[in-house]
Amino acid sequence: MTDRRTFHRILGGVLAAGVIGARAQPANRVYRVGVLRPTPAPPTLDPVSAEVVWAKAFAHMGYLEGRNFHLDQRYADGDPQRLQALARDLVQQRVDVIVAVAPGAVRAALEATTTIPIVFFGNFDPVAAGFVQSLARPGRNVTGVLIAPEGTLGAKKLELLKLAVPSARRVAVLEAEDPAMGRLQMPELRQAAPALGLDLALISVRNRDIGDTFVRIVATKPDALFVMADTYFWTGRRPVIAQTLRHRLASIWEWREQVREGGLMSYGTSLVARWEQVASFVDRILKGAKPGETPVDQPTNLGLALNLATAKAIGLEAPQSLVLRADEVIR
Repeated sequence: MTDRRTFHRILGGVLAAGVIGARAQPANRVYRVGVLRPTPAPPTLDPVSAEVVWAKAFAHMGYLEGRNFHLDQRYADGDPQRLQALARDLVQQRVDVIVAVAPGAVRAALEATTTIPIVFFGNFDPVAAGFVQSLARPGRNVTGVLIAPEGTLGAKKLELLKLAVPSARRVAVLEAEDPAMGRLQMPELRQAAPALGLDLALISVRNRDIGDTFVRIVATKPDALFVMADTYFWTGRRPVIAQTLRHRLASIWEWREQVREGGLMSYGTSLVARWEQVASFVDRILKGAKPGETPVDQPTNLGLALNLATAKAIGLEAPQSLVLRADEVIR
């Protein structure tokens, strides 16, 4: 779990920056929010990590760590078998809300409690997974925030990738070690690929070794790379971006922040905005909203981000038609 002193230092910076809002919470109540994540704890926290985004968002809403609020982060270190024990521990700590990131964490939280509200976050179909009755009326003690709207946008992203690299015939699809996102996204990609004249090569990360992963990617002789919409490629975005630049591979991503840091292009939303929406859902529940009656949130602010500096670095001349379609262009 995250070192509490580290989190306090983050909050100290937030407070010093003067971002605390005027929405004060009751002084005598300490709200406890548990966070359950399948990933390892990040070795360092950057300004767009979930930890920092949540610190700022909760502070804006008047939840002050060490005064009236405590965020208890639990990480499974990449071992899904640990999620059930971590979820039970959060229940024993009597947290007010559990934020569960990714399907495995949601399942573990639902098995651990039928009464504590759960706010999930991820890119999956919560109805098909059996977590909610419907997106409009989830039922039970759960609601949540989805990374992408219904469907995975895979067909649209393949179309944009083909527009960026018209000569492309083979696209490598990069999947995280946990195949859950792959199972969700690959059917749409496989259905869309033939009409675009594309052959797909699915490559999974093994043992968190991005170097080895790109050896296997390059061996397929791809013309471009499709990075799946998985938060694994958020926390681990930088080594993947470095490898795409090294191998001069055009790449399409899910979030515009990945493009701002060197990915070629993305079609989707802002992950920071989605993290902030999670904090907003937690706030609503702490104020009395019932999760089972709170509709699951899907993003509506979708757009194309394009990094022309990256295009130049990999020797790609982005078609003007693509540049004109972009909602955000990094030069």
